[in-house]
Amino acid sequence: MKKIILMITLLVSLPVWASEYSVNTPDSYRYKADEGERTLFILDFSNSMSEYLEGARKVDLMLDTMKKILPKINPDSFTGLRVYGHKMGFTPYDACHASSLLVPIGPANANNIASSLAETAPKGMTPITFSLKEAVKHDFMGFTGKKHIILLTDGGENCDESPCKWVMELVKIRKDVKIDVIAFNVTEADDLDQLECTSLVTGGKFYSANTAAELARSLNNSINVKKDVEAKIIRN
Repeated sequence: MKKIILMITLLVSLPVWASEYSVNTPDSYRYKADEGERTLFILDFSNSMSEYLEGARKVDLMLDTMKKILPKINPDSFTGLRVYGHKMGFTPYDACHASSLLVPIGPANANNIASSLAETAPKGMTPITFSLKEAVKHDFMGFTGKKHIILLTDGGENCDESPCKWVMELVKIRKDVKIDVIAFNVTEADDLDQLECTSLVTGGKFYSANTAAELARSLNNSINVKKDVEAKIIRN
């Protein structure tokens, strides 16, 4: 009987306790991928990223957005960085193989990714398919579980390949790779169709971003798998 009376007393007094406190959550959230998922950014440094949009170079808009997003990624999440188009090459073959893994996939990589991006400049072509092949074949090697690629490009493939056709073959043998595609200021209908196909066939998401704000929203949505919110109780 005493236990029942005590429980009723606590329940009755709870609203009074709650009225004396407020719950405060942080302004920024920490993004964390699903357990076991590996995320690889594949970012466009082709020559067209030097073009201007909203008074700034597209590459600078991308870098500014990444600078804001990277600190939000939970350090326990495994992330990496591959870039393409950052080299001209002496031949078309070289230009169409200008794709490099700058930051191998691992935990607490935000600063490493930011540093590598700051040292990279747009120069060459757009070898999207080759970059995806390298990522799946080499960058995720040794990892089990889900593989998440976030591909950002301001144009379509221009190295005589089709990323859409390639992923159609990929999903026949691999079910662990998801590709989100952010088409940044892409206007050609054929290019948009190819890029949308590349994402949807793998179960990923397709974003068309034509402003800096839309770019930021697209990247946020793509990495926002989970939000770890640390709530604090503050007495008024």
